[in-house]
Amino acid sequence: MKRYFSFIGLFIFLQLAALPFRAEAEVKLPRLVSNGMVLQRDVPLTIWGWADRSEKVNVEFLGESYQTKADKSGNWKVEIPAVKAGGPYTMKINDIELTDILAGDVWLASGQSNMELQIRRVMDLYADEIRKIDNDKIRFFRSSTRENAEEEQTNYPDGTWLPATQANIMEFSAVAWFFADDIYRQQQVPVGIISTAIGGSPAEAWLSTEKVTPFLDEWLARGARMDSMRAERIKKEGEPKPFNWNEEVNKNDPGTGKWSKDDVDVSGWPTISLPGYWSDKGVNLRNGSLWFYKEFDLPESLAGQEAILRLGRIIDSDSAFVNGTFVGNITYQYPPRIYTIPEGLLKPGKNKVMVRVFSNGGRGGFVEEKPYEVRIGQNVIDLTGDWHYHIGAELNPPFGFGGLSFRPGGLYNSLINPIKNYAIKGVIWYQGETNAGRGFEYRQLFKDLIQDWRVQLNKPKLPFLFVQLANLGVPNKQPVNSGWAETRDAQRRALELPNTGMAVAFDIGEWNDIHPINKKEVARRLALEAERVAYGNSSVVSSGPLYESVNIQDGSIIISFTSVGKGLFANSLLEGFQIAGADGRFVWAKAVVMSKNTVKVWSDSVPNPKNVRYAWDDNPVGANLKNKEGLPASPFTTEE
Repeated sequence: MKRYFSFIGLFIFLQLAALPFRAEAEVKLPRLVSNGMVLQRDVPLTIWGWADRSEKVNVEFLGESYQTKADKSGNWKVEIPAVKAGGPYTMKINDIELTDILAGDVWLASGQSNMELQIRRVMDLYADEIRKIDNDKIRFFRSSTRENAEEEQTNYPDGTWLPATQANIMEFSAVAWFFADDIYRQQQVPVGIISTAIGGSPAEAWLSTEKVTPFLDEWLARGARMDSMRAERIKKEGEPKPFNWNEEVNKNDPGTGKWSKDDVDVSGWPTISLPGYWSDKGVNLRNGSLWFYKEFDLPESLAGQEAILRLGRIIDSDSAFVNGTFVGNITYQYPPRIYTIPEGLLKPGKNKVMVRVFSNGGRGGFVEEKPYEVRIGQNVIDLTGDWHYHIGAELNPPFGFGGLSFRPGGLYNSLINPIKNYAIKGVIWYQGETNAGRGFEYRQLFKDLIQDWRVQLNKPKLPFLFVQLANLGVPNKQPVNSGWAETRDAQRRALELPNTGMAVAFDIGEWNDIHPINKKEVARRLALEAERVAYGNSSVVSSGPLYESVNIQDGSIIISFTSVGKGLFANSLLEGFQIAGADGRFVWAKAVVMSKNTVKVWSDSVPNPKNVRYAWDDNPVGANLKNKEGLPASPFTTEE
């Protein structure tokens, strides 16, 4: 028996000896800590990750070694002293070697779709400049996740650091790229951008669990109310039949698979003038599909060449065909329609464009003052004017209760919490469209968000720079209440917090597009604020005039401004001011520059003024107060 156990012991020993020997356990790193990363210069750094409990971890960087071991939960981190700007460097973490590491300035770019909007969407303005971009010292990190997480996440599911080269640049955030380019030119150091912006997101989705409770309570209560309404309806009417919108529209549209072909007969189709909203032109369809047909002639010299079909912006979505061949589609209303017509498709003489448009229950149409044309080299064929049209399917979807959209705190959990250990220089933020109409609430909400991130990222003086909402919509001829103006004023009030800066944008938007493409000037204004707030240049004039105080004198209001630079620009008649008495009814007011930093405002119809506001409209066309440096004054109201 003793001999038997000796044999078993020897067998087990030999089996163990045959296993691969690991001097160090395998460690796991967060996606941010990877090849090509940009580390924040001049501050202590944290390198972190995960391993088996109590496993030893060794980090080698710039000739020094740093040791630690994983805790009971498998978490580990090491602190590395500050490094100067430079690189490329190499870092070794146990048996993992990271290469091509730079040290410079790292900025977090977040918010909603105007920050998310990619370089490829602004080619109309900057094509020549974009085609020359090739800067390995500017790098961009973005994960594909749009998860609206219930729990705090510690890592991104994907994402890599990408240099600003032609192979990558089209997917960079346009605002973030132009901002990074400005910072690189200012500071002459590498720049890293971590992009987390998500289109349509409200500010409350970006709050941490420490701040989100009242918004989350209301969100959950709304869900409970919806569930109750749904249950009551099912009790009365029974379970609703499944409704697939795309399936229903195709099933009920006689043109499906037919009218997109080259031989379609449109001789009996009525005509409509485009661009424009079809409801304004007598076509009553809110939910379903419509087909639009246009012919154009082409000389033999242009036939067969590759071309670009421009279809402006279409509400809501579309599929486009040229001579019976599909050339592209966009599934929601905001992106510009830029479709490539492949070589060999266009022919001499008559050519045909067919566009199938889908409307999901709103006011559908082809947005005005956008390009509708075929471009062949330098040649442009205009497609505006009369088009033939035919209603495809008209749907009446069953009544629904909508969705709960973004969970309060959900985007913080999935997109901000994973960077808590990663040192950054500051934040650039472009958001507010989704919160417009709740401006009074946004006054505190936005301040809470800024302070919350500073706490969570353990940087109480974190520079936080943001973009004020751009102009949108048709200007009003008379003073009106404006949800967008109210939100702009709430954004302005966030400047009461230290280390904040704001880029005014109401003068560089587009009345017919919530996503204006002049992102370079937005970024320039952010970079001016960065120079002051983040880089300590107190001499730079980084913004236009900002409301400071009022003094009521003899039936007029004297307004004092800060950030006037060399003084208020006084060589034009001031427009955009409104004044009100105790009744709160605002009227247009006259205004003149009185001194370097004051403006006098009055109206003969308001002998006892109480409040004044400026640029108070969704699209405040004509509002023209600025400083001599050419930076526009922020919209404001003196109402509390």
